[in-house]
Amino acid sequence: KPGAGGMPVGTNGHAMLLISGGIDSPVAGHMIAKRGVRISAVHFYSYPYTSERARDKVVELTRILASYAGDVTLYLVPFTEIQLAIHEKCPKSETTVLMRRLMMQIAEKLALACGAQALVTGESIGQVASQTVESLIVTNDAVTLPVFRPLIGFDKEEIVNRAKAMGSYETSIQPFEDCCTVFVPQHPVTRPKLEEIRKSEAMVDFSQMIETALARTERLAIE
Repeated sequence: KPGAGGMPVGTNGHAMLLISGGIDSPVAGHMIAKRGVRISAVHFYSYPYTSERARDKVVELTRILASYAGDVTLYLVPFTEIQLAIHEKCPKSETTVLMRRLMMQIAEKLALACGAQALVTGESIGQVASQTVESLIVTNDAVTLPVFRPLIGFDKEEIVNRAKAMGSYETSIQPFEDCCTVFVPQHPVTRPKLEEIRKSEAMVDFSQMIETALARTERLAIE
């Protein structure tokens, strides 16, 4: 039977993983850890639109990841105020890409505070509306840290197979909402234009909301 392969964790820098309750992000974390990168993780929740069970699910997924990657610090960020502001004050078709930009900005602040040198996501090209090439370009514009996407060229079947192999799949498919699945627009923009998205984002002063979310962030040590 083949061994785990890869490089010792911690020999190749430190990155912040954006982890949802889905199938993709734990696999992305596993793949980047396999290349020797130490992992911290951030999860965004929107209580009461997301439940305590959804939070517990993410903690368990992080625990599974930690069984491969070593101890992982998990940051739980309250995102309700920001998500409601986007939903109520910005163009409906742009809510998903705006949400992703705000998540990236918060993740970058946490990454810089803990010494992480890059962000990691579970995105792959064309899987959903927010993962077209145009959408990924607009998302990248929100931050200055590099964004690693280990799954970028994988199809869903390949990702599912890797999730099953690492033991995260059965937890990921538990049917609890996460903030990426609430307030989803009926007709999301798939080819966003950067200047239009920047203009929409400027319609709301998010700076204080971001600081409030960071101040209320919970930090867990997952072994």
